[in-house]
Amino acid sequence: MTEPSGGRLGDMALGKDYAGQDCNLARALELVGERWTLLVIRDALYGVRRFGDFQAHLDIPRAVLTERLQHLVAAGVLEKRRYQDSPPRHEYVLTDIGEALWPVVFTLGEWAKQHLPRAQTHRIYRHTVCGTELDAMATCPTCGYAVPPRDVEMTPGRDTARADHVSQALNRPRRLLQPVTD
Repeated sequence: MTEPSGGRLGDMALGKDYAGQDCNLARALELVGERWTLLVIRDALYGVRRFGDFQAHLDIPRAVLTERLQHLVAAGVLEKRRYQDSPPRHEYVLTDIGEALWPVVFTLGEWAKQHLPRAQTHRIYRHTVCGTELDAMATCPTCGYAVPPRDVEMTPGRDTARADHVSQALNRPRRLLQPVTD
């Protein structure tokens, strides 16, 4: 397959921006549209905070994770906080801007469940206030409003065979944003 310029598709590295697009979706994709980025944000919503935990749960290359975390910190989606002085260790915590991505991550997963044949329900999300399962738009049908991640309990829909401690922690009911620790 060739591009209009005569080169083969895949011969050129894709840029990281959409300079010719003047729209909000393009601006959002410049921040969260790279491979792995939404999975890093998803895991942060699940309570993953430490570099090694992201790496173990996502099986993401170290250099890629480093770049994604730096990018998200620079954009204000994550905040880097020191949790240990000797040796220095940091965790990555969602900011208000990062938490605001919850409906995007949730509804994209719901879209996949409905429209992609391989998508499976791995988790059930309930409003902690009333216990009602969220609808496809991250709204509580009983209370009638969009539920922030702090008020969501996640229950595994089925166990994963993965043995890493993050996967094991996520195989038990837990509130979103509750830190996953060793």
